[in-house]
Amino acid sequence: MALELLPKSMLKAIDLLPDPKTPVTLFTRHSIREMVSGQGLAGYDLQLTSQGRDLAQAWGLYLTDNTDRVIQHCISSPIQRCVDTAALMIEGADLSNPDNNTHRIEIIEQGLLVEPGSFVLDIQQAAPYFQKQGALGFINSFVNNALPGMKHPISGVVDVLELIYNTHPQNAQGLSLAVSHDTILAAIIAVISGRHHIDKADWPQMMEGLFVWFEGDHFEESNLKWIWRGEVNQLSIQDFQKMGN
Repeated sequence: MALELLPKSMLKAIDLLPDPKTPVTLFTRHSIREMVSGQGLAGYDLQLTSQGRDLAQAWGLYLTDNTDRVIQHCISSPIQRCVDTAALMIEGADLSNPDNNTHRIEIIEQGLLVEPGSFVLDIQQAAPYFQKQGALGFINSFVNNALPGMKHPISGVVDVLELIYNTHPQNAQGLSLAVSHDTILAAIIAVISGRHHIDKADWPQMMEGLFVWFEGDHFEESNLKWIWRGEVNQLSIQDFQKMGN
């Protein structure tokens, strides 16, 4: 069964979701892709494997069948493996609930979700450090605000969180998808968790993500809540932004 390849943390997260009346966003890494050697950025041309395609579709079906929610909105990195993950999850959801026309959802491509686009001010300054340090080292330097050409880590994370807030479903039983890359997720999880160092064990697996939702009518005054690897966490956006000033 395709879901055997899903990170176990994702099935555990289902039991921690809020009441279905509270809409949530699944902010996830893409599904299983072709492998590549090296420690830097995976090439933009790497595609999903057949197992990855089956997994994305099965996960979309499972979510619809087991959360009492319907996919209402989707944003994605423009890289093909992310767009394909989103499309296949929507196809899977349609298998469960074809009457809701989830297949008509437009997958809106977002530059903030491509790696490491949401955190970069000057790629010419930042790129040599990525090549030298590799993905893990680069993200650890970023969360410590130790790289030229990059946003302050809190500023970079707030930009992505605000995007998710603005595309978050408004209706009860709503589910939104935001499909991105491991570097983006790793950095965001570290920064909102107040961590200044992550290791390989913290790195998001393929098709692993966090469920997020907001309490409050305005982004700047809202509370962010998220589920990551079996734990529910929260922070005040207002207090979080002050830390970056």
